[in-house]
Amino acid sequence: MEHGGFPLIPVSGALALALALVHLFAGKLRFLDVIPRSRWLSAAGGISVGYVFGHLLPDMASRQRHLERVEALDWIHALEFHIFLIALAGLVIFYGLETAARKSRARSSGESSQKNAAGPKVFWLHMASFGLYNGLIGYLLLNREQPGWSSMIFYTLAMSAHFLVNDYGLRQYHKALYHKLGQWLLSGAVVLGWMAGTQWQVSRAVVAIFYAFLSGGIILNVIKEELPKERESRFWAFALGAAGYTALLLAT
Repeated sequence: MEHGGFPLIPVSGALALALALVHLFAGKLRFLDVIPRSRWLSAAGGISVGYVFGHLLPDMASRQRHLERVEALDWIHALEFHIFLIALAGLVIFYGLETAARKSRARSSGESSQKNAAGPKVFWLHMASFGLYNGLIGYLLLNREQPGWSSMIFYTLAMSAHFLVNDYGLRQYHKALYHKLGQWLLSGAVVLGWMAGTQWQVSRAVVAIFYAFLSGGIILNVIKEELPKERESRFWAFALGAAGYTALLLAT
């Protein structure tokens, strides 16, 4: 598989490895672990959301309008008539996970040897859900709705920023357990997702559904990190990240 004279699989594999390394090295960036919230984290959240609204959702809307002109769609294509409801489902599912994590953290606050760490059940629930989420991101690295090198690079940069945001939130919930085990599981999930993408390709309709679910998850996972009062988030860094990355997308 090649694109523009370059082998696509090795290059995408290198990018998948780069994404995996974000989880492994994010915890070493001590300047992110501050209150008020690091400007870099807020900017990373803005980049992630800018990618969703500046690229993913417009592409899905275009795809849905095209399919609405096609007759005799099978059941999987019919789901794309409700593509934004799938994005809503992704948002709701991750909101449910966030609620469970917050409740578990509150219950275990006085019981755990690690102050304010969520319980082990929520840890494994997070690892299962974010593992699938990261696997989906790895899969879509090679099987995107819009092919091309620029699309792959923009996707990798946006997901790297998103992983920084997710990693910070998961470290706050799970403390040492995430450092010892969780980061390795989520890093491996990205690579496994990419490996699956090298072996199996699904229809463009299914890829669009994957993107819709991913979009809802990104929006929730970014906003939940930016909104809490105790985070003391940096609005202008978030806004500049979103505006700057969206402008870059529109200019290319």
